[in-house]
Amino acid sequence: MNLTDTRRKLALHITDPVVALISKSGITPNALTFINLALSVAAGCVIAMGHLLLGGALVLISGLFDLLDGALARMTGKATKFGAVLDSVVDRLAEAAVLSGLLIWYVSQSGAGLTPLLILFVLTGSFLVSYIRARAEGLGWQCQVGLFTRAERVIVLALGLLIDQVFIALCVLAVFVSITVAQRLLHLRKQGRIEGN
Repeated sequence: MNLTDTRRKLALHITDPVVALISKSGITPNALTFINLALSVAAGCVIAMGHLLLGGALVLISGLFDLLDGALARMTGKATKFGAVLDSVVDRLAEAAVLSGLLIWYVSQSGAGLTPLLILFVLTGSFLVSYIRARAEGLGWQCQVGLFTRAERVIVLALGLLIDQVFIALCVLAVFVSITVAQRLLHLRKQGRIEGN
């Protein structure tokens, strides 16, 4: 079993019981997607004001909604191509909202040092991880490899906020986002050589 399969099985164990309940409520997958965005924007706002613990809790809750929208779409037969695109766009906006809130907080502090640059590095790397996969799939290739997908990034950042170790969390994210970008590019290079492209 590879890392992608392990992630998928773990996500199903978390989401299946909850999705079974939500599916009876009439809530749509797109509604869950927008709840995820609203919670992420709220997290960014409270983080920008220095409430890191509350921000961390909101990041975790929004991450749960991010897991649930796709699972609900599949369970209820409402999965659409537009829904998949919307989910991807909202995921990028959600991540940007949280990291922007963190950036605002650190810029407002004297002695922030290199932390704002680290935040920008993590944001750029996170977008690259997603972009590489989207671009590859647009070319008909599979690209689900990599250590740090969105779920891992959400967990690490949320934990850093909850235990007030944001700098360490950002360092971990910077390293593993870079590794994931490299893994995906190397995977695609190998795939291209096999196909002669």
